Amino acid sequence: MPLRITGLGEEIATLAGLPWEKPLEEWPEDPLLAEKRGISRHVVRLVRASDASDSEIYAVKETVSEFANREYHLLRQLNHLGAPSVEPIAVIEDREDVKGEVLPPALATRYLPFSLPYRVLLSGIVDGHDVMNMANALALLLVRLHLLGFWWGDCSLSNALFRRDAEGFAAYLVDAETGEFHRALSNGQREHDLEIAHFNVAAELEDLAISGVLYPGIDPVRASDGVIKRYRRLWAALKEPQLLDPKDRHSVERAMRQLQDLGFAVEEVSVSLDGKHQALAFQPKLVAAGYHQARLRELTGLETEELQAKRLLASFDRYRTRTESPSVPVEDCARRWMVEVFNPINALVPEALRGRVEPAQLFHEVLEHRWYLSEKAGHDVGLEFAARSYIAEILPFRRDSAVAFR
Repeated sequence: MPLRITGLGEEIATLAGLPWEKPLEEWPEDPLLAEKRGISRHVVRLVRASDASDSEIYAVKETVSEFANREYHLLRQLNHLGAPSVEPIAVIEDREDVKGEVLPPALATRYLPFSLPYRVLLSGIVDGHDVMNMANALALLLVRLHLLGFWWGDCSLSNALFRRDAEGFAAYLVDAETGEFHRALSNGQREHDLEIAHFNVAAELEDLAISGVLYPGIDPVRASDGVIKRYRRLWAALKEPQLLDPKDRHSVERAMRQLQDLGFAVEEVSVSLDGKHQALAFQPKLVAAGYHQARLRELTGLETEELQAKRLLASFDRYRTRTESPSVPVEDCARRWMVEVFNPINALVPEALRGRVEPAQLFHEVLEHRWYLSEKAGHDVGLEFAARSYIAEILPFRRDSAVAFR
C-alpha cells in the first residue's frame, strides 16, 4: 500500500523523504532537539527536514487516523483565526515497515521557533514570578480560544508551548486532539474547561514538586488557582459591562485604553445610560487580541509577541519624542527608529551567538540590562554600551530560547 501524505503542498516532498518505514520511536533524534521536547502520551519526535543545521524542523506525533485528521483540521482552523497554536503540516497514513507490518498514522506540525515545554523551562533557573507568568500566559491563551468559540477539553501546561515575551511568556496550543469549535461557548462549557485546566495544572506542578524541580515555596494548587483567577479577571474585563461615571467625558476613553493595555483591540462597543445606577454601561462587543502586535507590525513590519511589542513601542515613542517634529509622519519615524536603534543593536550579536534569543526579545533584554547597569553606575550608560555588556556577559549563557545551538 503506497504511503499517503495529505497536507501543505510545498512541504509534502520534504516530508516524503523522512523514514516513515520505521516506528517513530526508532527515528534518530538530534540531542539538541530532544531536550526541547516535552512529555506526551503519544510517541513524538522533533526532526529536521535535512542534515542542514538551518533546515525546517517538524514535530511528528504517532496517533490514529481519525484523531490525526481531526486535529489537523482543527489546527488549520485555529491558524486561520489567528489563534496562538502550532501550524499543522500534514497527516501521514498507510505506513508500513520493511516487512509490510502496519505502522501508526502520524501528524506533522511545524516546530514553533524559540518555544519550550513547561518542564524544560521550570527545570532551569526560574523563580516564583516566572511560574506565575506562565500561569498568566496559559490563562490568556484559554481566554483567546474561548473568544473564538473553541472548547479545548484538555487545557494543561503539557499541551502548550511557551515563548519568552519581554518579562513574561506567551503560550501556544500544541495539542488540539480533544478540542471542539462552537458558534459560541456557554458558561457551562467554559466552566468545564476551567475545571479541567485547574486539575491538570495542579497535578503537573505537584509532579514537579515531588521531583524536586519546582521552585521552593510554590504551592501547586495555589498556582493553579492563579490560572483560574487570571482567566476570570480577563474574561470579566472583556465580556462584562462596566459602570462608568456619565459626567466624566473621558471615562469611555479610559475604559478603551484599559482593554488595549491588556493587549486587546476594541472593534465594537455598546454604551448605554443605566438609569438605575445613574451610570454609563460600557460593554465591549467585539475585541481582537494583539493590539500592540498589530500596531508595531503596521509601523515596522516586525512580528513579535504582545508584551515584546508593547516594550518596543515604548522605546519607539521615546525616540520619536526626542528626535522628531510632530509634523513628521509616524511611519517615517518608525523606519528611522528601525535603522538607527533596533537593527544596530541586533547587528552587534556575533555570528556564533545568533539564534539564541529572537531579535525582539533580545532588544527587550538589552533595555532591561541598560536599566540595571545605569542604576548601578548612577547614570545612563547608553544603549550600545548595555548591548555590548549583555552580549558579553549574558547571551553566551542563554540556552533556553532556540534550537540552533552549536
